[in-house]
Amino acid sequence: MLKGFKQFILRGNVVDMAVGVVIGAAFASVVGAFTKDLLTPFIAALVGKPDFSAIKFTINGSMFAVGDFINALVSFLLVAAAVYFFVVTPINALVSRMRKAPAPADPTTKKCPECLSEIPIDAKRCAHCAQPQVLGRAA
Repeated sequence: MLKGFKQFILRGNVVDMAVGVVIGAAFASVVGAFTKDLLTPFIAALVGKPDFSAIKFTINGSMFAVGDFINALVSFLLVAAAVYFFVVTPINALVSRMRKAPAPADPTTKKCPECLSEIPIDAKRCAHCAQPQVLGRAA
């Protein structure tokens, strides 16, 4: 019962949904405040503008708030980076550890010691040089 639940939780679509919820709910307000209150004034101090939200222009009475878009873009990039490095990367590492590599298949052919051609493991004679073979052993 718990094994099935663990497989359900670690499936890709459940993890993707959880990442979406985390991006939308938990980090949005924190990163928005960080961008608005700390990062934007710091960058604006370097560039010389007091705040990105003040960057606007008007065409035919329509105002384009480019600064608000820049704030939202920076917030999105910070949220996406945080989720990727703190959620997606650890989950992918966990899933890759849980997957076991398939066992290598048993060989079905062997090399003839006389002519070095590939022949079936159970062959009594080489089809190419007619050399007698020892059964079941790779030469």
